[in-house]
Amino acid sequence: MTRLAMLSLHTSPLVQAGGGDAGGMNVYVRELVAALAHGGADTTVYVRRWRDDLPKRLAVEPGFEVVHIDAGDPSLPKEQLPGIVDEFADGVRAHLAIDPADVLHANYWLSGVAGHRLKHELDLPMVSTFHTLARVKAETGDPEPQNRIDAESDVIACSDIITANSVVELHELVRHYGADPSRIEIVPPGVDHAFFSPGSRRGARQALGLGDEPVLLFVGRIQPLKGVDVAVEALSQLRDPRARMLIVGGSSGTEGDDHAAEVHDLITDRGLGDRITIAPPQPHHVLSTYYRAADVTIVPSRSESFGLVALESAACGTPVVASDVGGLRTLVDHGRTGLRVPGRDPDGFTEAVERIIGDPIFAGRLSERAAEAATAYTWTSMAARLRRVYADLSERVPVDCMA
Repeated sequence: MTRLAMLSLHTSPLVQAGGGDAGGMNVYVRELVAALAHGGADTTVYVRRWRDDLPKRLAVEPGFEVVHIDAGDPSLPKEQLPGIVDEFADGVRAHLAIDPADVLHANYWLSGVAGHRLKHELDLPMVSTFHTLARVKAETGDPEPQNRIDAESDVIACSDIITANSVVELHELVRHYGADPSRIEIVPPGVDHAFFSPGSRRGARQALGLGDEPVLLFVGRIQPLKGVDVAVEALSQLRDPRARMLIVGGSSGTEGDDHAAEVHDLITDRGLGDRITIAPPQPHHVLSTYYRAADVTIVPSRSESFGLVALESAACGTPVVASDVGGLRTLVDHGRTGLRVPGRDPDGFTEAVERIIGDPIFAGRLSERAAEAATAYTWTSMAARLRRVYADLSERVPVDCMA
């Protein structure tokens, strides 16, 4: 049985997604490792200690353990984490000297840098999942430091396997970084259909204190990248004055608090104070109630390598109106399971939302097809594919970039 060391330096599977640095990657690591454990894979997730009172080791369930590595002050902001990567790698190496692993799996570029070093020091194969890519973000107006771009290039060149969430991400890896296509595996994330499935809209609305008015939903961190301001502007332009919006999420990143204040000002300026409800990040399984209550989930991100919110919404039978970017191009089948909007002009999102809420028959078709399409995405199938990748790598000589 392959033993796996999962590196998740900056974000923990134990943290609730939706605020701070916690987002889809937290859900990804938690659900993937749980599915790996259920399939018999023994996985330890290595996370930087982010709070003083955390235990050194925590057994989440059989085959799923989290180890907190001391690396820098627990309160260190994400922007300063590149300076403690080596300290993190030292801690992981010390632990692996006692509990060896057969394969490393690094999540995000910071973990990739640590994993790249450990790969050579321990002669282990490494799988890399980037979640976001600096050069892709730069194309859509969110530039990242050159040191991140250089680090991603080095990790990509030396990874034994890179997982891509979609064909779109595969092409981005090849186009922007010259990645070897033969070392890229397309392994899309999944969704827990026990929680995220069609249900009673009326019941969900009663639970949230909503009536029969059109309801838009935005789920995600409050930061410029996610585009909540675009969603607010789109609501302000809808013809139906009863339409309202639920925003579920908290501020994130160095711009988060400032952006949250800007969003509040925008809501006030547009006279939407009584039509928008902002809820803090919710326990993951509770989000299904919000999805079921909504007529449309709006995902106006500048970039998305995948878009778990879009998948979870579809699984609940709620059509998505999304930016025509990244993995959303795969998840949202335009005109069949939802609608994609080129660019980020609120007018385009308003028009798409109007098309759905103004045509119940069309909305019903989208809902049915979205839920059907989402059944193809499960954490169990994702874990099964990765177990085969891990088993194959454990029998190979690791790629050597001569670093």
